[in-house]
Amino acid sequence: MDRHLATLVVTVPLTETHLARLRARFPDLTVILANEPTAADLAAADGFVGWSIDEPMLAAMPRLVWYQTGGAGVENLPLAALAARGVTLTNNSGVHAINMSEHVLAMMLAFARALPRLIRAQEARRWRDEETRTSTFELHGQQLLLVGLGDIALAVAERAAAFGMHISGVRRRPALDPPAAVPTLVPIAQLHDALAAADHVVVSLPLTAATRGLLGAAEIAAMKRGAYLYNVGRGAVIDQAALIDALAAGRLGGAGLDVTDPEPLPVDSPLWGMTNVLITAHTSGASPNYWDRGIAIIEENVARIRAGEPLINEVDLDAGY
Repeated sequence: MDRHLATLVVTVPLTETHLARLRARFPDLTVILANEPTAADLAAADGFVGWSIDEPMLAAMPRLVWYQTGGAGVENLPLAALAARGVTLTNNSGVHAINMSEHVLAMMLAFARALPRLIRAQEARRWRDEETRTSTFELHGQQLLLVGLGDIALAVAERAAAFGMHISGVRRRPALDPPAAVPTLVPIAQLHDALAAADHVVVSLPLTAATRGLLGAAEIAAMKRGAYLYNVGRGAVIDQAALIDALAAGRLGGAGLDVTDPEPLPVDSPLWGMTNVLITAHTSGASPNYWDRGIAIIEENVARIRAGEPLINEVDLDAGY
């Protein structure tokens, strides 16, 4: 990679504290913070940090060598155009692990303790003591299957282990050493068997050609009756129509959906009215500490570009993640 990185344009909400950190370490780096950068800003940019970029914007940055996206998913970015220009793409993978894993556990605990029905009862001023006693369960001793083993899934595993859950994960290359937090790895060819054994299935996959519709009607039908499915990856990884059918028929215990297909979820979707569904409207990534962690990735990659070293969180532009 070209080691020349003189001007960094930033359109994400970094604070003055974050900017001071960059400027202290790289006093010769010009950092331009702008919600809407000018044509002159873009023309000067060697590096760019933002939530999105399109081909006209890319064309306006002839000096660009590095683009850091503010999120983890890259399916909506012009990957082919970035590759053609030789621009290195990095993402914010890892920034979300703490908050998104806590979000997943919150949904799991909500189902276990019947919180959705208790909240509805509270709103109606109805005491539901005896009825609720027969509908709660414990996470302790239950089987958790992680579909996708990135930073988020590993953080979920660490937290679920504290609740005494038995944890396994699906990986395309199971021959690799298992992470300490996931003692059992299952090859993708055995996905149906793994789904049949799981009480809870957490999906945290990016959306690529290989993952789109990965959990289709056959996979959902293979799940244990009464199991719970959670998606904090991308909505299109799961066949939403098949999921709705399984929930309506009572074959699944419930679903915790931070992502849907499409987004926003249409107001006429039956998912909104299902009492065994939690919809959290793509909020699991939200955290007041988001850019406190994100600035560390930006800072490290500036240093690595200038040192001619491989960047962290580099995206494979062919694979799409």
